[in-house]
Amino acid sequence: VQLVESGGGLVQPGGSLRLSCAASGFTFSQYAMTWYRQAPGKERELVAFINSSGGGTDYVDSVKGRFTISRDNAKNTVYLQMHSLKPEDTAVYYCVGRRSWGRGTQVTVSS
Repeated sequence: VQLVESGGGLVQPGGSLRLSCAASGFTFSQYAMTWYRQAPGKERELVAFINSSGGGTDYVDSVKGRFTISRDNAKNTVYLQMHSLKPEDTAVYYCVGRRSWGRGTQVTVSS
């Protein structure tokens, strides 16, 4: 199983980023996927969930209305579109699926 995140970076407050996670080594379309994040000095937090078909999603309250999780099962990729970013969204974002974790991608929200 391999999960490779991309799309992180430095963005100003109010800006947007789209994270991608390319999956391989398992039948992607059969598994739910999640995005977690870990901010400095804090525990990892589940940010968003999507079921195997993409028809069901859920979010931590702090990102509802700002983040959207989606997936393309033909491309074995899950996405996290982030809008109206805040400094408190600064964290390493991890893609998780089939009990495996990616290495993460850094998102920094700062002016």
